[in-house]
Amino acid sequence: MKIAVAGAAGRMGQMLIREIARTEGCTLAGALEGAGNNAIGREAGEVAGVGNSHRSLKGVKILSDPAAAIGGADAVIDFTVPAATVAHAKVAAEQGVSMVIGTTGLDPEQTAAIHDAARKTPILWAANMSLGINILLALVEKTAAMLDPAYDIEVLEMHHRHKIDAPSGTALALGRAAAAGRQVKLEEVWRRSRDGHTGARPAGEIGFATLRGGEEVGVHTVMFAAAGERLELSHRAFSRETYASGAVRGALWLQGKTPGLYGMKDVLGL
Repeated sequence: MKIAVAGAAGRMGQMLIREIARTEGCTLAGALEGAGNNAIGREAGEVAGVGNSHRSLKGVKILSDPAAAIGGADAVIDFTVPAATVAHAKVAAEQGVSMVIGTTGLDPEQTAAIHDAARKTPILWAANMSLGINILLALVEKTAAMLDPAYDIEVLEMHHRHKIDAPSGTALALGRAAAAGRQVKLEEVWRRSRDGHTGARPAGEIGFATLRGGEEVGVHTVMFAAAGERLELSHRAFSRETYASGAVRGALWLQGKTPGLYGMKDVLGL
């Protein structure tokens, strides 16, 4: 499968290139970066630390033109920023290229644009590509459905100091899973922050705590707290490789799929 990578010079992009290089049946078909990036014109394998001669990379150079970088691929994987992801999705839809999106923090208008692109090409969009997190999402929904409202739900997450959105997309996905288990919408029970004299915690609220620091790849914990006990469901990522592996697996899964918006639940049969 011919795969293009958007954000090819970033930490996640480099890891995706390395994952493509070691995955049987995959080749790198394109590499994309924003205009002005100092990696433009360099060979993607060199930037990713794999080397220029690897059989799966074929001397692909990093480009700034989305149409040129994406057009020759079967799929494009995008872990960039919302505005860029939307622009890349439009190009992918126009060219009939399937797409894997790991970008989070999209606003309602940008989200609608992704849904529009998915009418023309298959798109896999997930807040987190790891197997463990997607099992955790299923467990959180099931647990929330089993426990009565006396159990307060709190979602705690920590990421590296460079992360630009908060709460993380995965934390919000966990909150939505908990809300779905209780058959409510997250937006109706979401406590966005606590500061000052807040008063007692309202029943049914789902709260979020966001921590940032160092090089933490990702920690997510969902707490179900009641009088006398607390149940915690947690996941910690030690390497971004788990996200890269899931994304490439998702790209392979998209082969032959009809246009539409898919999630990791579909890939994993959850």
